[in-house]
Amino acid sequence: MKLPALSATSWLAAALLAAAAGAHAQAFPTKPIRVINPAAPGGNSEVFFRLLAPKMNETIGQNFIMDYRPGAGGTVGGEVIARSAPDGYTTGLVAASFVINPSTYKKLPYDTAKDFTALGVIVDVPSGLVVHPSLPVKSVKELIALAKARPNQIFFGSSGRGGIGQLAGEMLNSAAKIKLVHVPYKGAGPALIDTLAGNVQMLFASMPLLFGYVKAGRLRMLAQTGETRSVSAKDIPTMQEAGLPGYVVRSLFGFVGPAGIPRPIAEKLNTALVTAIKDPQNSKFLIERGADPVGSSIDEHAALIKSEIAKWRKVAKEAGIEPQ
Repeated sequence: MKLPALSATSWLAAALLAAAAGAHAQAFPTKPIRVINPAAPGGNSEVFFRLLAPKMNETIGQNFIMDYRPGAGGTVGGEVIARSAPDGYTTGLVAASFVINPSTYKKLPYDTAKDFTALGVIVDVPSGLVVHPSLPVKSVKELIALAKARPNQIFFGSSGRGGIGQLAGEMLNSAAKIKLVHVPYKGAGPALIDTLAGNVQMLFASMPLLFGYVKAGRLRMLAQTGETRSVSAKDIPTMQEAGLPGYVVRSLFGFVGPAGIPRPIAEKLNTALVTAIKDPQNSKFLIERGADPVGSSIDEHAALIKSEIAKWRKVAKEAGIEPQ
C-alpha cells in the first residue's frame, strides 16, 4: 500500500524540529552538568572523577558538579540517572556493580541495558587473586591441584554476596572444575582482615587494596584478572596466562547518562572525558593508584555493558546464585 505523501506543513515541522535539535546540541552546555555518584564520598569513583573534572570542565566549557546518591548496591543513584531528562545535564558514574546487579537483583528499578546512554569507560581496576602465605601454593596451577585434592576445604572471602569478589571465585570454580567455599563479609575491609589473619585462605579484591600487603609478604599474589597485565603490575601473570583461557574479570568504572541523549551531545561529553583521561599527568596519577586508564568511545562502552551483563548472568546461574 502506498503511503500518503507528507504535506508541506509536515515537512516544515520536521525540518524545524531537526534544526532545533541541532541548535540545542551545538549550544550545549549552557549550564553546569550534574554527575550522580551512586557511592558514598571518598570512594574510587569520586577519586577518579575529581582528578579528571578540571580538564573536563576546561574542554566542555562548564563545570561538572558531583551529586551523591549512595545505597542498594548503586541502584539508588542508578535510578536517578535513568529517570532524568536526556538533555545531557544529568550524567553519572557506575562501577562493576552496574553490570553485575542484573544477575543478583530480582527486580531493578531500571533496565541496565536499555535505560542508559554509554558515555565512556573511565578506568579498569583489575582484581588480584591472593592467598595467605600458609597455603602451600605459589601459582594458580598449584592452587587448582590443591583444591582438587581438598574439595570444599579451601575458603575464599569476598566483600559480600553477589559482588565481584564472589563471582570471580565462582568463575574460577566453574573454569577449573573445583570446589572453593565462599565466605561473604560486609565489605572488602573485613574480608581482607580475615584473609590476613588466615581465617580464610584466599581473596579476590582490587589490586590497589592488596599491593602493600603483598609487598610486605603478608599475602601472596598468584594472578591478576585483567585481559592483559595491568601497567601497575607487569610482573604478575593474568589468569589466562595461568592456564584459564577466557577468564577475565573487569572492574570497570564508567560514565553514563539516561537513555535518549542526542548523539552530538553524548559525543561532546565523551570527548571531554577522553581528553581528560589522555592527559599525561592524569594518566600517570591513575596508573599510580592501580587503575588502568581506558577512555573508550561511546559504542565500545555500550558493547561492553551488554557483554558484561551476559557474562555475569552466566556465572551467577552456573554458581546457583539466586537473585534477591
